[in-house]
Amino acid sequence: MNQPPSNESRPGEKVIVVVGSLNTDFVVTLDSFPQAGETVLGETFEQFPGGKGLNQAVASSRLGANVAMIGAVGNDSFGDALLATLATEAITSHVEKITESSTGIALIEVAASGDNKIIVVSGANSMLTEEIVESSLREIATHQQIGLVLTQGEVPVAATHKALSVAKELGAITILNPAPIRDFPSSIFPLVDYLIPNELEARELVELEGNSFNSMLDFVELASSIVNLGVGTVVITRGEKGAVWSTATASGQAAAFRIVPVDSVAAGDAFCGGLAVALNEGQPLNEALRWASAAGAIAATRAGAVTSLPQRSEVEGLLT
Repeated sequence: MNQPPSNESRPGEKVIVVVGSLNTDFVVTLDSFPQAGETVLGETFEQFPGGKGLNQAVASSRLGANVAMIGAVGNDSFGDALLATLATEAITSHVEKITESSTGIALIEVAASGDNKIIVVSGANSMLTEEIVESSLREIATHQQIGLVLTQGEVPVAATHKALSVAKELGAITILNPAPIRDFPSSIFPLVDYLIPNELEARELVELEGNSFNSMLDFVELASSIVNLGVGTVVITRGEKGAVWSTATASGQAAAFRIVPVDSVAAGDAFCGGLAVALNEGQPLNEALRWASAAGAIAATRAGAVTSLPQRSEVEGLLT
C-alpha cells in the first residue's frame, strides 16, 4: 500500500476549536448488559463531566494544544460544573447558557468486558445554533489563527455544517467524527478534511448492513467508498484491531497498542483529540495516527470519560 499523505506544516501556535456537546455522564458498571425486560444488579455508580465535544476538547488540551470550545449548556448546576471543567482544563469557553433547556446528559452502562452502551439526552446541545457557531468562530479568529476545527454528531447538523463551512473559509483543517450518525446532507462531506467513523458508523454512512466486513482489506475498501462522498481522508477506527485510512489516491492501516481494557467510553474521543493535536502541529498522517492510537489506548485502560484522558507526557512515553 502507498504511504499516507503529509499534512502541510503551519508554523506558530494555532488554536484547535472544538464545536460540540457537553454532557453530564451517569455511569453504571455491571457484569453484563441486561436483556429486554431483565433486571440486573449493577456494581458501581459515578457521575462525570462528558459529552463528545467536551471529551475531545479536554483530550486536545491535555495533549498540549491551545483549545477553545463552542457549545451550549443549560442554566443549571450541571451546566455550571461543566463550565468549571473547561476552566480547570485551560480551555477557552465560548459555551452559551440556554435558560430554556437543561444541560445534556448521558446514561452509560459499562460491562466487565469493557464494552459500553450509551443513551444521550441532548438538552441544551440540541439548541446550539448556526448563529452561535459562526459568531464564536469569527470572534476567536480575530484574536488568533484557527488551525483546526473538530466536530461530532451530538449537536444539530446545521450547526456542524456551519462550523465546517466557516472553518474552510478561515483556512483551518476540518475534522468530523460522525458519532452518532445523523442525517448529514451530501454538501457537508466536501467540507471535511478528515472523517473519523468507527466500524458501525462507517457502514451506516454508505448504508451497508450485515457482517460481511471482517478483514483489514474489507475496511480499506469501505473507507475508499466513503472518500467518494467527497471527504479528503477517511479514518475508520476498529478498537483493538487498530484503524484503516483512505484518500482518493492512497490507503493503509495503523496498528493498535496492546492494552488491558477497563472502559472504552472515551477511547474514541481520545483518538480524535490525539489526531487533531498531531495534525495541528503539522505531523504527517502516519505519525498522527500513532499519536491518536496511543491516546485512545491509554484512555481505554481507565474508568470514566474526562477522567480517563491522558496527558501529553503519557502519550509520548507510550510512543517511545
